[in-house]
Amino acid sequence: MTAKKSERLIVKFITNQASKDEIEELTEWLKQDENQIVFKDFVKTNYAIDTALNTFDSTEVRKQLSERIQKENNVFTKRRFSSYYKYAAILIVALGGFYFYKNSGAEQVKQNVIVPRVDEIVLQLGNESQNLNSNDARNVTDKDGNIIGKQEGNRLVYTKAYSEGSLVYNTIRIPYGKKFEVQLSDGTLIHLNAGTSLRYPVQFVKNQNRQVYLLGEAYFEVEKDKAHPFNVNTQNGNIEVLGTKFNVDTYSENTSTDVVLVEGKVSLYKEQKTNQVYLTPSFKGSLVKGETAIKTEQVNTDYYTAWVKGSLVFKNASFADIIKKLERQYNVTFINRNKTLGKEIFNARFDNEPIEVVLKYFSDSYKIDYQIDRDKITIK
Repeated sequence: MTAKKSERLIVKFITNQASKDEIEELTEWLKQDENQIVFKDFVKTNYAIDTALNTFDSTEVRKQLSERIQKENNVFTKRRFSSYYKYAAILIVALGGFYFYKNSGAEQVKQNVIVPRVDEIVLQLGNESQNLNSNDARNVTDKDGNIIGKQEGNRLVYTKAYSEGSLVYNTIRIPYGKKFEVQLSDGTLIHLNAGTSLRYPVQFVKNQNRQVYLLGEAYFEVEKDKAHPFNVNTQNGNIEVLGTKFNVDTYSENTSTDVVLVEGKVSLYKEQKTNQVYLTPSFKGSLVKGETAIKTEQVNTDYYTAWVKGSLVFKNASFADIIKKLERQYNVTFINRNKTLGKEIFNARFDNEPIEVVLKYFSDSYKIDYQIDRDKITIK
């Protein structure tokens, strides 16, 4: 195992985000005496652990790691990894019997562990709103008690049907730190990124265009239906499709709405369709605030859609833009006191990594210094 990978596994384990396979891999790695020294030094240096004991009981470590694996096997159902102490690192390092968190959590982890905020996904049904738990499986009903769909964990699936009457809208709001999926009544699947709001009909009306309203970022897999073109309305313009896959980035702080086409064909327009621009796969179209012209360029679509699978990709991105995306991804707050650094350009990719790994990468690779206070990260 390389040094970088071992550090990554240690951080993921400490922050309670390692999978069963990763825990087992770490256990095997700890069987080597020299690795126990590396483990101890890394934890002591990066997590400010103060202990007068220099012994390292590898047998006890492996025993407690095995207990963690067994616990995961008992709770491994819908989620990839169930957190036993949701907001705290529970790693039992056994540095002479030292615990990061003793039993019920009476002794706090030191400052270096990030404790993200946890906000709820909100579904607005008319005048009523309800919180969605990503672990639930239940029916979704309208104000009259009629079943309009069902929640299947991290996805909301509406009953397939077209309405004969007027449109009835629902709105779903995804907080920072979470993602969610909505399958509309026509079969269209929409992946919603953190910090996103989507307004959509419970059922579309026959012989009318299908329209939804987006603020934030979403990846669309639109069900083909020539009789009912699909429209995405954003703050800067509109997107029309028949059936295709594309990403829309239209967060409120953006200067433009960016549409990246993966498959099929879409048209973009501001207000009048007479000025619409068509995109073909691997092209990005930008609807810029205050500008009439629509800009297009060829791109690598993976950079723009990697978030759907949990990855973060930064290509020629300023540090200011990077920390904004990290705030959304992990539901933390960055305070950047290094204004020059904010303009620096970086390239990086992180695949389902805890934020501690991301921060350590920037610290090791670019000597970026930071301080942690629960969910606040101050760049010095």
